Amino acid sequence: MEKTEWKVTGMTCSNCALGVTRFLEGKGMEQVSVNPIDGQVSFLNTNSTADDLLKKGIEKLGYAVASDAIENVDSKKQSSKNKIRFFITLPFTLVLMLHMLHPWIHLHFLMNGWVQLALCLPVFAIGIFHFGKSAWNSLMSGVPNMNVLVALGALVSFIYSLSGLFIFNDSNYYFFETTASIITLVLFGNYLEEKTVKATRSALDSLLIPQKAMANMIAFDDAYQEQIFAVESIHLRTGDLILINSGELVPSDCKILWGECLVNESLLTGESLPISKHKKDTLIGGSILESGSVKAQVTATGENTVLAGVVKLIRNAQQNKPKLQQLADRISAVFVPVVIVLSLLCFGINYWVASVPLAQSIMRSIAMLVISCPCAMGLATPAAIAVGLGRGAKKGILYTQPDVLEQFKNIKQVVFDKTGTLTTGRFEIHRFESEIPIPEFQNYVAALEKYSNHPLATSISRIWPITNAIPWKKAEEIKGMGIRAEDKEGNLFELGASKMNPDAGTNEPHSMYLWKNKHLIGWIDMQDEWRPEAKSVIDFFRKKNIKTILLTGDSAAKAAIATEQLGIEAFHAECSPEEKYKKIEALNLIAPTMMIGDGINDAPALAKATIGVSLSDASQLAIQQSSVVLMKQGLSRLPEAFGLGRHIHLTIQRNLFWAFAYNIIAMPIAAMGLLNPTFSAMAMGLSDVMLALISLHLYIKKVN
Repeated sequence: MEKTEWKVTGMTCSNCALGVTRFLEGKGMEQVSVNPIDGQVSFLNTNSTADDLLKKGIEKLGYAVASDAIENVDSKKQSSKNKIRFFITLPFTLVLMLHMLHPWIHLHFLMNGWVQLALCLPVFAIGIFHFGKSAWNSLMSGVPNMNVLVALGALVSFIYSLSGLFIFNDSNYYFFETTASIITLVLFGNYLEEKTVKATRSALDSLLIPQKAMANMIAFDDAYQEQIFAVESIHLRTGDLILINSGELVPSDCKILWGECLVNESLLTGESLPISKHKKDTLIGGSILESGSVKAQVTATGENTVLAGVVKLIRNAQQNKPKLQQLADRISAVFVPVVIVLSLLCFGINYWVASVPLAQSIMRSIAMLVISCPCAMGLATPAAIAVGLGRGAKKGILYTQPDVLEQFKNIKQVVFDKTGTLTTGRFEIHRFESEIPIPEFQNYVAALEKYSNHPLATSISRIWPITNAIPWKKAEEIKGMGIRAEDKEGNLFELGASKMNPDAGTNEPHSMYLWKNKHLIGWIDMQDEWRPEAKSVIDFFRKKNIKTILLTGDSAAKAAIATEQLGIEAFHAECSPEEKYKKIEALNLIAPTMMIGDGINDAPALAKATIGVSLSDASQLAIQQSSVVLMKQGLSRLPEAFGLGRHIHLTIQRNLFWAFAYNIIAMPIAAMGLLNPTFSAMAMGLSDVMLALISLHLYIKKVN
């Protein structure tokens, strides 16, 4: 089974998304996820139902399945249609509203019921076709949406007006202007809603919209002469050779084979300063060469690129729903039927209990229908998350699991890995000793370290390249300890920390030791430096009364030095990955704990922490165990990630408060006759706009 991903246009609220979800689930689809903000739909087709059948079913609900390439066109068409509908209905509605100014103006012909019917009929036809079709489709899907309330309110007022014209011949029954104003103002509200909701995801557009670029492809003719020709980046394949010149967009992920350059990776890392790149370094597709010229080999294209990985993480984050949103969805799913029942009760109480005249009782009931807004509850969380994720992505901060946003406010402890997290991870050899010839010792070390991606191993491979390949009979990495290998003569070589052979005479503390058949033949001391921002980040958490803890595989002596120099409050040293996992498990029992690590050896502990933060470069962005990924290598974005996470959750709470408070306050006001249907329609339309504006404020507000 493969995961199917579509873009569905025309959805405006969570009830729309629920309708699509129930339809797909009814057809046997599993793991259905529908996002009303960006229209992203994903599911597992478990029974091989034809895509065309599913697409037709979605279209019958009133939506359309579009490819990414035409999504923007479809969205503009949808927005344009609502705009056109509004401007067509507006003149008729304005003329109808003039009769309400009588007797200040002398337009007695507007008091004629047939004239009012003629003016209202075009508006009613447009409205009932648009809202009525959507309402009917939502009823058929089992999830009635807001348009059911709008269509019902307009229909009741229109029928009541017709009864006054054809049956009672009494102008007191005429409420044609109410019908027209409901439809016109809701159309205007829908137009504003679409514009503002789209604005909430504008921060993501630069990442989510695939960037087309031309690539200078390198090929060789029969005479082995280099030939360069331009191709679109979508036609590149892994292994192709390309030339990238100063000022050009890197067309796809690639590895530099020749040349050096300064590259701007702010699209993905939020870092505006250019980064120096040399031979064997990687370039991220979508970044820009600010100076220099390089020849490179394509390493990934399409969905396998770093940019595609970022997009996938963001989409996954948007599709996962926090508990607050799950509650709002459950309420909005039954909201429309409840409002209809309350509207009927409103009419009954006003007419039969309070002895309010029939016309006023009907108008109050209609106002109650029109003013209620289930969309606000459904959009509260997606709107805030879309803006928050967009701001984070611009800064190189990815929240891969939005439900973790609810946890930031609870964090009481922060645990740091040492190597590659608090330190730069770029080691230099300080000193070493060996019982065997130095070239032989260096070659053994380099040949063993190639099996590890630990920062120490990476630095060794950089400083001491392999001079004579050793055909190991077998080799394995023991996580948190070192490398063990056996040569073809049966000699056992071990390279790693002292705990790898605790009884092998390694009393002096060194970075790593080399044993041959359990006999120590040499050791190496490596030097690393603290990240320049490490101390300030530790101070940031201490000022917030959040306990800081060091969790490292280094010796207790080195851990003690680190805590003293950086001001960390406690440490746990000489921990294997399994021991780190158990420590985090124990710390979680004391208080909610956030852990920051390199995302490789720390993966189990990151997964166990309340919030796992991975510090990694772009090639390691897909670490699934982390709740937060900092794309710019280093700790500098950690305080902002922490603060932004808290503010996103705060915005979600504010949005939900607004949505619930609006409905709780507005509906009784309408029921008491303090708002007529016209003002109710206006208030309903503006409620979603207000919610979107609250969300958009998150994009510009100062995050502490």
